[in-house]
Amino acid sequence: MSRLTAIWMSLILTGASAPALSHHSFPATYIVDKQVTIKGTVVQFLFRNPHSFVHVAAPDKDGKMITWAVEWGAGGALGSDNVTRETLKPGDKVIITGNPARDESAHRIRMHSIERPADGFKWEGTFG
Repeated sequence: MSRLTAIWMSLILTGASAPALSHHSFPATYIVDKQVTIKGTVVQFLFRNPHSFVHVAAPDKDGKMITWAVEWGAGGALGSDNVTRETLKPGDKVIITGNPARDESAHRIRMHSIERPADGFKWEGTFG
């Protein structure tokens, strides 16, 4: 193998193993000028990067119980707001306000605020 071929192969493999740094557009996924509020029970909390998710069982507009996927900030950024992977547990009753997904059938929300009335925990903000 020639030296030039080895260099090219090395560059290709390095590029293929690098993490993707792209980011989706929130306005493409969510209706950013509309807010909805759900009241429900935490099913799962995924504290991770690039975005955390809170899965919440709550009724839809017709009263049918749905599991909502609520997109939240990155674990690292939430950590600076004193949110950890232990902050939310399955069974916690929460009130969440945020932007609804453009596709209603997706049952997704982009988080703007969360409250757990049982102990007064609250978070409010934006993330990108």
